[in-house]
Amino acid sequence: MRYLPLTAADRAAMLGAIGASSVDELYCDVPVSARRSGAIPGLPGFQGELEVERAIAAMAAKNVPAGSVPFFLGAGAYRHHVPTTVDHLIQRGEFLTSYTPYQPEISQGTLQYLFEFQTQVALITGMEIANASMYDGATACAEAVMMANRVTKRSRAVLSGGLHPHYRDTTRTDARFVGFEAVACAPDPLGTEDLAGLIDQTTSCVVVQNPSVFGQVRDLSALAAACRAKGALLIVVVTEAVSLGLLTPPGEMGADIVAAEGQSLGNALNFGGPYVGLFAAKEKYVRQIPGRLTGETLDADGKRGWVLTLSTREQHIRREKATSNICTNSGLCALAFTIHLSLLGEAGFARLARLNHAFAVQLAEKLSAIKHVEVVNDGFFNEFTVRLPRRAHKLVNKLAKRGVLAGVPVSRLFPEAKDLDDLLLVAATETNTVAEMDALCTALEEAL
Repeated sequence: MRYLPLTAADRAAMLGAIGASSVDELYCDVPVSARRSGAIPGLPGFQGELEVERAIAAMAAKNVPAGSVPFFLGAGAYRHHVPTTVDHLIQRGEFLTSYTPYQPEISQGTLQYLFEFQTQVALITGMEIANASMYDGATACAEAVMMANRVTKRSRAVLSGGLHPHYRDTTRTDARFVGFEAVACAPDPLGTEDLAGLIDQTTSCVVVQNPSVFGQVRDLSALAAACRAKGALLIVVVTEAVSLGLLTPPGEMGADIVAAEGQSLGNALNFGGPYVGLFAAKEKYVRQIPGRLTGETLDADGKRGWVLTLSTREQHIRREKATSNICTNSGLCALAFTIHLSLLGEAGFARLARLNHAFAVQLAEKLSAIKHVEVVNDGFFNEFTVRLPRRAHKLVNKLAKRGVLAGVPVSRLFPEAKDLDDLLLVAATETNTVAEMDALCTALEEAL
C-alpha cells in the first residue's frame, strides 16, 4: 500500500463528513487508562515519501530472507518452492476482485475453484468431505474440537503432547470462552504417551498431530479404534501438507476429523501469514462442519454450476443454529494452494513428498555423524528433533551470526519444559542443497 500523508485540511474534511469534532472523539469508547498521551517515543516526525521509503527499506534490510542463507526452520511453517505460474494465475483480475461468493450467478469462477479445492483436500487427507478452507491450521484445530463436542455431546478434549503449542493454546483459548475442558499432555518428543488411557465417558475427542511437532511419525490406527470403542472422535492435525503425498492419509487410519495447515502448497512463509487452514471430516458429520461448503448443481438450462451448499456461520443463519463464527481464509491463499497442487498432479505431489523425505534423511545422517549430536526420532518425514550437548537456543544464535539458520529450539515452543532445552527441530525440504547441509554441519561442529 502506498504511503499517502494527510493534511490538516484533509482530516478536517473527513471529520466533518462523519460528524466528529476531533480525532479524539473517535476514541471516546476506549477507556482513558488504555489511551496513550503524547507522541510515541522514538517515532520520527513528518517525512516525505522518499524519506519514508528509505527508512522502511533500511528496516526491511535487517531481515534475513529465507533462502539467502542455509535455512532449516520449520515447526509448522515450511519453505517450499512455489512455481511462478501460481503467482501469475492468482493475479488475474477475476480472482483479485472476487471475495465472498454470496451471489453464485456472478461468482462461478470463485465457487468452482473452491469446489476443486475441497476435492483436493478430501483426496489428500483420505476423508469423505472437506470445507472451503479455514483461516489457518491452529483455528481449524480449535474448530475441530468444538465440532467434536457438538457431535458427541461431550465437553472434554484430550490434546496430545506432540501437538504444536500454537494449536494447543488456540484450542485452550476457545475452551476458556466457549466452556469446554481441554486436557493437554506434557510435551512428548518420542510419541510414547498413552492417549487411549486418557479417554473416559466425558471425552469428546483426542487431538493428535502427525507428524508430531517433534517430527515423529505415528500409526494412529490403534488410537482410532480406542476412540471408537469409547465413543470419542479422533482429530488428526497436519502442519506439513506435503507429508500427505507420502504418509498414510489420516482418513485411512480412522480419523473422524482432519485439521491441517496448507501453507506449504502455493504459499510462501510471509512472516507467518496469511495462511490457509484445511478441514475435512466423515460425511455423516457434514452438518456440524464449520465454515462453508461449495456444492455442484445444475442451472435452469441444465448446465453444470456451483453454489454455497452449506453456510453455517452466524451471519448467514440464526445465531443459535450456527456451528461456527469463522469463515473461509483469505481466498487467494486457497486458490494458490489449488493451483499449485493442480500443477503438481498426483504423481508430482508424491514425488515432491519423496524428495522432502530423502533430503531430510540425508541431513539426519550427516548430523548423526557429528560427535555428541543425536537424532531423537525413529521415524520422520522432512523434520526431526536433534539432541545437542548444550542448550539449543545458544547454539542457534551462534550459528545465526555465522549466516546459518539451523532450526527452531524446542525451548522456544515449550519454554516451560526445561528438560527439553537441548533439543532442536531441524527441517529439510526440496529447497535445500547438499552444500547447505554441509554448511550447517560444519558450523555446528565448530560451535560445539
